Amino acid sequence: MIKNIIFDFDGVLVDSEILVARSFCRYLSERNIIFDEKEFSKFAGKKTIQVVSELSVLFNIADKESFFNDIISLANCIYSNELQTVLGASYFLENTNHNRFIGSNSPKERIVRGLKKAGIDNYFNEDAIISFDLVEKPKPEPDIYQRIIDNSKLDKEETIIIEDSAVGIQAGIAVGVKVIGLTAGQHWHEGRSDQELFDAGAYDVVNNYEDMLLLINRL
Repeated sequence: MIKNIIFDFDGVLVDSEILVARSFCRYLSERNIIFDEKEFSKFAGKKTIQVVSELSVLFNIADKESFFNDIISLANCIYSNELQTVLGASYFLENTNHNRFIGSNSPKERIVRGLKKAGIDNYFNEDAIISFDLVEKPKPEPDIYQRIIDNSKLDKEETIIIEDSAVGIQAGIAVGVKVIGLTAGQHWHEGRSDQELFDAGAYDVVNNYEDMLLLINRL
């Protein structure tokens, strides 16, 4: 029986991956660089500074520091005004009573702010949130998930991780916990295959929270 659920944050609880993609697209379009939101899917789960570095090389952007600072400013503005839960996440939280944790490559302050903005902060204790700024190495390294397991002395057989990216799935598998892929976020555009999550090692992949609930109840 599953007693503990560790959620990734971006793209699993809040529909923020599409907002990050939107901020990059707006920034690049202002510089006459065509970059579609669909193309951003390949960067899912990566830290912003890594995405900036890769796009700087791809589009010959010399000033990476200004690029990063401008993206953070633009993304924060969009995040504050447009953030919503992933479809079905609120229903899922209302209808489950598992121990809940969050393990994310986002900073803790941003996670806490996002939970409040999305109206789901009452489902999570701040002590149960482990972010990249609290560990030595972010995902795909296992540090974030290992810290959660160690801090709360979780039984791995009674725990699952919900992830939306290959990077996150790799981190979860590295600590020996079943990872279920979720493709309910808006960043999962048509043409993107669940197979990339299976290839990363997902135990199973579902595209909505109703199916997630059914699956967890069977485990």
